[in-house]
Amino acid sequence: MAARLLGEQSVRFTRIIASESSKTIIEAEREVRRCAETLRLSAAASEELAGETLGSEDSMAGAGKIGWYSRKPVGIVAAITPFNDPLNLVAHKLGPALIGGNGVVLKPSTRTPLTGLALVQLLLEAGVPSGRIAAIVSGPGVSEALVTDPRVDLISFTGGPQTAERIAAAAGAKKIISEPGGNNATIVFADADAEATAKAIVAAAFGVAGQNCLSVQRVYAHTSLFEEVLEHVTAGTRALRTGPKLDRGTDVGPLISEAEAWRVEEWVEEAKAAGATVHAGGTRRNAYYEPTVLTDVPSECRVIRDEVFGPVVSILPFIEVRDAVFAANNTEFDLQAGVFTQSIDLAMAVAEKLHVGAVMINETSDVRIDSMPFGGFNKSGVGREGVRHAVREMIEPKNTIINLGESKARWQVLGGRPERTA
Repeated sequence: MAARLLGEQSVRFTRIIASESSKTIIEAEREVRRCAETLRLSAAASEELAGETLGSEDSMAGAGKIGWYSRKPVGIVAAITPFNDPLNLVAHKLGPALIGGNGVVLKPSTRTPLTGLALVQLLLEAGVPSGRIAAIVSGPGVSEALVTDPRVDLISFTGGPQTAERIAAAAGAKKIISEPGGNNATIVFADADAEATAKAIVAAAFGVAGQNCLSVQRVYAHTSLFEEVLEHVTAGTRALRTGPKLDRGTDVGPLISEAEAWRVEEWVEEAKAAGATVHAGGTRRNAYYEPTVLTDVPSECRVIRDEVFGPVVSILPFIEVRDAVFAANNTEFDLQAGVFTQSIDLAMAVAEKLHVGAVMINETSDVRIDSMPFGGFNKSGVGREGVRHAVREMIEPKNTIINLGESKARWQVLGGRPERTA
């Protein structure tokens, strides 16, 4: 029902997203379609609520007993969401929480509150009981009060790593699902199609002005293909149009604030001072930062070491496979990675060595199938989202066991039918 209502109100939701977030009108339309899919997947995930019969015969403690477990809601879920996907990431928390039978309190980003509130309103229209869902937008100490409230049983958070650490410290023993970002690498091997790979890199590096946890931030290209990949990426980047979000001809909109554009500018200037070369972009205008391509970036620079969360991609050469894998893994944010090669043997070998939550073969890191288990290692997260997997995180098994007592001695159960004994 909610998915159908969202389809009927898609124009309204698209305008809200494009008006208050960084997304262009085309990116906003895409997010509305994805959100409808997430809501449909949430409804289908009710199958995860089924329990199972316990194998009591496998244990000495199970002698003379039969039992089963059912799945129960964890309780109240606090859903804390970011600005960059203000609709679909909210749906990824609210949908599984509600299907799991939980109550949920939404705390959307203060930069994009209207989108989250509109989705809560739509869910109520679709029939979600008003006592099961609430939203709180802003106010002094709201987030801290929410995560420390003893009535909250689980915290589902998407946002920055510093905030994730503060939540974990404040929450205490509460169950937490968190996704604090990524510093994603794409490896381009010598047998890849340079032009097609470059096209994918440009799309994945600069969508939502680079404010995407799955954005391609680092590209490692084999030396034999490095110049060709760089040429195509640079040309594709220069062809992008930066402009107003509501203009359908715009490819890259502004960052969420001018302060964020200043930060990206500072990081790029730091890289330039350390010897980096700018092949495209590298300039700021108010809250806009031109899509930027860098080479010769030292590994200690923040554009390599940390999550840029802006329209910047660095392209670096490698010779040996092990060097590319080591460089890709050399980060604290192990979310996703991309690998381009025509060799399935090489792709599978490299995928096994990459320490990330997902490896995309002949794709960049910027791929999320909304039904897959989504999350990473190290500072890229705790637990997994991705509708069914989030439902599993938000429910708990509850055992019911019956001691058959003396009746077990008097009766034997054979083939599902009781047989009287002498």
